[in-house]
This record gives sequence, structure tokens and C-alpha cells, in this order.
Amino acid sequence: GLAFFYGGMDRGRNVLNMLMMNFYCVLVIPVLWVVVGYTLAQEPFDATFIGGFDKLFLEGIGVGEDNGKTLAVVAFLGMFAAITPALISGAVADRMKFSAWAIFVPVWSLLVYVPVFKWVYGGWLFDRGSIDFAGGTAIHVNAGIAALACVLVLGKRKGWPKEGQPPHSMPLVMIGTGILWFGWFGFNAGSALVANGQAVQAFMNTFLAAAAAGLVWVVVEWRRDGHPTNLGAASGIVAGLVAITPAAGYVSGMAPLAIGAIAGLACCYGCGSRLVSATTTRSTSWACTSSVDSWGRSSSASSPIPGSSPISAWSSVRDSSTAVMPACCSSRPSPTERQSCGRACSPS
Repeated sequence: GLAFFYGGMDRGRNVLNMLMMNFYCVLVIPVLWVVVGYTLAQEPFDATFIGGFDKLFLEGIGVGEDNGKTLAVVAFLGMFAAITPALISGAVADRMKFSAWAIFVPVWSLLVYVPVFKWVYGGWLFDRGSIDFAGGTAIHVNAGIAALACVLVLGKRKGWPKEGQPPHSMPLVMIGTGILWFGWFGFNAGSALVANGQAVQAFMNTFLAAAAAGLVWVVVEWRRDGHPTNLGAASGIVAGLVAITPAAGYVSGMAPLAIGAIAGLACCYGCGSRLVSATTTRSTSWACTSSVDSWGRSSSASSPIPGSSPISAWSSVRDSSTAVMPACCSSRPSPTERQSCGRACSPS
């Protein structure tokens, strides 16, 4: 989905390179994750800045230990690790060769993604009360800041702003948006790690926030420019998905509509004004990604679901048969321990 979304917005001559940049992340990161990434990001869970090597090469993790529950968590988190550098690829379109990208992805993942993930889920940010249900800080803000850094270091695209660089294939963009939206249900609802009420709430919030953001973007374009666009609708949907992610399991009622609507409005006007910037990116807007995600996190802090604990989905999960939080969850268990608790733009 992300490969189509970015590839459609790229120039025709670069679309295959963009697709390969995204697929390369799925090739190299899962290998890196199971070899060393997981243990540095999660083991031991209470490490302040970085984990250790206790689970190097998934030592001691398998089907025989806990019927595969820990292995499922490793695989799920590995998908987050794989898509995070892929989010950066839109910022380096027309700026970075694939050979450079092939080196950048594993290096950045180990030196930046893994430590930040540890800080949010078990590290010093977690200890100070960071609220992030499905990866808003570790994934979206992290990737957004990395995209900005790449843009500042690599400079303007060749020919910008004298040459226009419109999307070469809007059907690809729309197909990619649909696949992203579908996959986002799995990421957000799946972050509960159990099929329970919180997973259902996260699923519904993901649906509503994306719809609200896309609708607001379309309405604003219609009123401001006289007509809506496919690109605007797609961008609004993704902005809403990003905004709701950190709050997906912690808000209810009309909160996801508000979060999505504000994200769509802010990103629509923000991406309109960015055209005057020499550091404009086509497929990844670091400002929109980071700002709407921060809005989602602040909203989850101010409007939590009654009875839910304002901590990460990785370490606090609800019992699958009751809405009451088990006592063990109040001590903030690690992802591998919570199964015993039983609970579980890119705007263009």
C-alpha cells in the first residue's frame, strides 16, 4: 500500500525505484529485527535507554515456551520496524540513489528506530508516562523527523521549483491509500494484542478518524479551489490515520471524529503553504506527520476511555473476557509478559 501510495505520487521515471525502496525495507528489516533488533528494543523491558543481547537471534523464543505467544509479538513488532523506514522513502524520492538507501535503512533502523522504540515502550519516555497506543511516537514522529533531516542534508530535488512534478498516476495513489487504510486496521486494532473491547474501539476509531479527515480535506478543497481532488482525499485519509494512531485505544465517542477533522484541516492548509519552501517533499511531510501525531497523543491524554490505563498498548492490555484490567497489568508488564495478563500527510 505504501509503495503504491508513494509510487503514484512520484515521477513516472522513478516509480520502479520507489517501489523497490519500499520492498527493500520488507526484505532487510525482518532479518535485522529477529537477529538483533528485537532484543535491543525490548529485552530487558525495563532498560532505560537500550536493551541487551539476552534474546539475540531470538534465543529462548519459540513455540515450545509459551505456545508461540511471544513469537507472535516479535513478528507483529517486526512489521512496525519494517514500515517505519519505508515512510521516509517519500522524502528522498529524486534525492537518494538506491545504493545509498540500501545502506541507510539498516543503519538508521539500528541507530535511531530501535533506541527510540525502546524509550517509548519500556524506557525513559515510558517511565515518565508517555502515551502511545500503536506507534505514533516510535513510528510516525520518528520517521517524520528523519525525513526532515534527510531533506535538509540532501537539499532540493533537481529542477525544483522551476519544473513541476505532479503525481504520475493517481489510480496508483488511490489504490495505495485503500490498501493502507485496510492495513491500518490491523496495526491499530492489533496493538491490543487480543480480540477484546479495546481492539474493537481502536478499529472503530481508525475508521472514523480517517473518514473525517478525508471528508474535511475534500470540503476545504471544494470551498477554497472550487473542486475536490483525488489527491486531497487520499492525503486527508492518511493524515487521519496518522493522527488517531497513538490515541486509537484510548479515546471513544466522537473523539476520533474531532481528531480526524482537525488533522485534515491542519494538514490541508499546511500542505498548501509548503509549496513556498525550498525543502518541500512530495510524498512525506514531516511537519504534518509529526504534528497530527502529537495531536493524537495529546488527545488520548485528555480524553481516555473510562477505565483504561494511559500507557502503551505494548505494556498494558485488557483481559479478553472482561473489561476490568487485571491486577498484573497495573505494574506495566512487558510485551512478552502481558499475555499472562490475558489482555490485552503523508500529505502530498
